[in-house]
Amino acid sequence: MQAMLTTHVPAVEVATDAQQWVRWRHHLHSLPETGFKELRTSDYVASVLAMLGLEVHRGIGGTGIVANLRAGTGPGMIGLRSDMDALAITEDAPGRPYRSLNAGCMHACGHDGHMAMLLGAAQLLSQRRDFDGTVRFIFQPAEEHGRGAAAMIADGLLERFPVEEIYGAHNMPGMPAGRIATRVGGIMASEDNFEIRIRGRGGHAARPHMGVDPLVIGAQVVLALQTLVSRSVDPAESAVVSCTEFITDGIRNAIPTHVTIKGDTRSYNPQVQALLERRMRELCAGICAAHGAECEVSYTHEFVPTVNWAECVPIAVAAACATVGQDRVDGDVPPVMISEDFGAFLRKVPGAFVFIGNGDGEGPGAVPLHNARYDFNDELLPVGARFFAEIARVRLPARKGP
Repeated sequence: MQAMLTTHVPAVEVATDAQQWVRWRHHLHSLPETGFKELRTSDYVASVLAMLGLEVHRGIGGTGIVANLRAGTGPGMIGLRSDMDALAITEDAPGRPYRSLNAGCMHACGHDGHMAMLLGAAQLLSQRRDFDGTVRFIFQPAEEHGRGAAAMIADGLLERFPVEEIYGAHNMPGMPAGRIATRVGGIMASEDNFEIRIRGRGGHAARPHMGVDPLVIGAQVVLALQTLVSRSVDPAESAVVSCTEFITDGIRNAIPTHVTIKGDTRSYNPQVQALLERRMRELCAGICAAHGAECEVSYTHEFVPTVNWAECVPIAVAAACATVGQDRVDGDVPPVMISEDFGAFLRKVPGAFVFIGNGDGEGPGAVPLHNARYDFNDELLPVGARFFAEIARVRLPARKGP
């Protein structure tokens, strides 16, 4: 890996800068904060950006930050984005010297690494200024629950800090470390959340005939929902329906009155989203009516699909090839069903999103996202920093001559 990392940048620069980026990342990892509560995180990121000499604007969409870096006289403006929030998970890494100091919260998705990569890109570009135009470094709160991008947009992000294009990245455990992958079109799915509340009539477990058992009805609903994809969605389309919680108010010897089923659905196509919601409501209403129970379905749209613009993917691929070499870049990676609220930006302006491999097999970085033992692979920091910096050089090439 080290030989690959020093191919495009002098070894002395990588050694010096990468050590600083690791320190930034470890500090951010130790002080995780959940969505819209990234107060110390925002303070730290803003202080680093100011130290690098950037023009820093805070409080956008809550705790969001935009930092501007201008070079030359070019009118071009691009955005480079990182998420900032952590997850409400207790870190299970007692030997990790930079483990979370915030009980019940940890960076289990690598946003600490994403911030350090973007700070690294800001450092590289502020040192070299080998581009012509304006780069806006966007640090976004509250990605995990799909609210942060919308909050920044609603707070006038794109009017106050206009960009012609925007680019983002996410580390990906299970992908070889340092490999960069993207695709034209849908790369990540939408996420819709549902809550199904069934009201029956509870009673003694020995006399079920006197009640309406919502637990049995709920079990039928869970099984019926498994047919939504297999029997209602066109096989050429992608969709997932997952029931993740089943809650009752019963006890060992009492049939419950209430059952709540929670879960989510994933898809790429707005028509599929609408189909899943409609069929879910129909199935739940029909099954409950057949058993004499009442039913209420709450269905909310949390994340829009992340759909890369065709004209921006070649720019991301070119930057990736310049960073890690063509043999470590996949420009047509299969889409995944995870969700990311970067898609909200792509509904407003052109752009592209990439995956950067965090590690596979038994090596560092292979622990899955949202796992209590997960950690961002520090080997990716030079990869991500140089990739983002290369986007600026590709998209805003420096003028030659007088």
